Amino acid sequence: MPPEEPCANPLLLGWVQEWVDLARERNSKGLSTYRKAYAALKACPVTFQHPSQLEQLKGFGPTLCKRLTEKLEKHCRENGLPMPKRPRRSTIPGLANQDGEQDAEERPPKRQRKARPYVPTLRSGPYAIIMALATLEEGSRTGMKKEELIEVAQPHCDASFTAPPDPSSYYTAWSSMKTLLEKDLVYEKRGPTRRYFLTEEGWEVAQRIQHTLNPNQPRPAPSRPEPEIQEIGQAPPRPITRSPSLEIQDRPKEDSSYVDVVTSGDSTSASSEIPNFRPIRLAPGYFEVQLVLDVREVRAKTDRDYMQNELSKKGVNPIMRSLELGDALWIAKCKDANFLSRHGAEGDEVVLDYIVERKRLDDLIGSVKDGRFHEQKFRLKRSGVKNVVYIVEEIAMDSETLDRRAEMVQSAIASTQMVNGFFVKKTQKMDDTIRYLTRMTMLLKKQYESKPLLVIPTEVLTAQNYLPLLEHLRTKEPSTGHYISYPAFASLASKSDMMTLRDLYLKMLMCTRQVSGEKALEIQKRWKTPYDFVKAFENCGDGETGKKRKQEMVSGQMGNLFGRKRITKPLSQKIAEIWADT
Repeated sequence: MPPEEPCANPLLLGWVQEWVDLARERNSKGLSTYRKAYAALKACPVTFQHPSQLEQLKGFGPTLCKRLTEKLEKHCRENGLPMPKRPRRSTIPGLANQDGEQDAEERPPKRQRKARPYVPTLRSGPYAIIMALATLEEGSRTGMKKEELIEVAQPHCDASFTAPPDPSSYYTAWSSMKTLLEKDLVYEKRGPTRRYFLTEEGWEVAQRIQHTLNPNQPRPAPSRPEPEIQEIGQAPPRPITRSPSLEIQDRPKEDSSYVDVVTSGDSTSASSEIPNFRPIRLAPGYFEVQLVLDVREVRAKTDRDYMQNELSKKGVNPIMRSLELGDALWIAKCKDANFLSRHGAEGDEVVLDYIVERKRLDDLIGSVKDGRFHEQKFRLKRSGVKNVVYIVEEIAMDSETLDRRAEMVQSAIASTQMVNGFFVKKTQKMDDTIRYLTRMTMLLKKQYESKPLLVIPTEVLTAQNYLPLLEHLRTKEPSTGHYISYPAFASLASKSDMMTLRDLYLKMLMCTRQVSGEKALEIQKRWKTPYDFVKAFENCGDGETGKKRKQEMVSGQMGNLFGRKRITKPLSQKIAEIWADT
């Protein structure tokens, strides 16, 4: 074998060799790194004055060079040798091009990045504070107190200046004042009462914002505007301490005062026949569209009026009452309180074709698990309201729980949209929900208050003919809406008699865990009534053989279905335990 060529840096190479051997003995992951560094140093023909120059070689980084420097310092102390000085230029001619790069001397100097002027995010805390302070005269010495500044800034911000978005958090939009003070955009005058002003840089930012919003106005108007009611940016805190549906479920159900307004009717075919009637015509100008909010829609048990108060600040004064169905709906309130009663209907309110069910993400997960989710959707579908809106508030949750339930949540939302035909609106917190309800109220005012409403007289309604009648009218006159009074709606929503035998059968099936609406419908297609279903189990026989047939009866007919309609053997066995005498 030919003798090995001498290394230009034997001392450094020896130390690297020691590290290679040590890493091999310990089976360390750094073995490959040391090997690359050893090979590069051994092949290098250049003698280095200082270990810091090794960074130009492949396999050497700051950490490895630092360790070699420490080794060299120790070696020099032990042997009484002077420690080589660290060179100013660590570049060694001939090495800078080894990676195909240019020498450091030939590289063009890096272009200095131009500092971008500070621009606050639209409707953020800094944005709102700057916009509020810009209502002062430039050069004013009065400034604004904190309370005064918050009052003027709040309409410009989507977050609250007084309440944190989460009860576990302490930060509000006012916390952004620290950023503005650090950036020297706001000046704080200390004293018995602290006052705040815009600095020269702050005025420049305010003028840039104003010019962006309105190019014809280069700087904000000096007069201080009153908070506009139509502003929908105020953000109430995120609800954390309440689970709406759980709280409603736990409360004892009170008998509705409207329960006897609409007769139940009997189950004969004559009871569900389409009646002939002359609708009550409610002309434009004789009614006003208003939002009705359930009294149980609260931020927390200690702050029950928050949602109502925030809606009122935005110009929407909701009617608060205990709703039989949903969390919010819209009604047309007659200006003449006796108009409907003179023409065959009750009260002075007409229910419009929009209803809202609000779910926080954690409540949605809980309701899917215990079956309330399907029950509530079932009742909403049977309400006859054409447009059902499901608001899902995607509040902050434990990431582990959310990851584990993510597929279930997506499946529930998808079925709500595709199977039930409901509109799903996702919001981040309660303040987004309040803004959405505000916008919807304004939109429905424009939509309904300019045209007449046709009201179905209550006297022709029964629990049996209500839905067939609505379906008939919507098919016959798709462009014309027909509505009922609120007492009639509440009466129908409170009646269990509205359910047909098929509806009751489906509800009974869905009481079994893992039996979804799709699976229940497939069972109902094969066994039309509960009697047929029980009879089919009885026909399977007795004994161990009969028991096995009962356990496999449902999966035998539905085990080969596609997707979520398929029923597995374990679920079939669970259904048999409930419906059969096993």
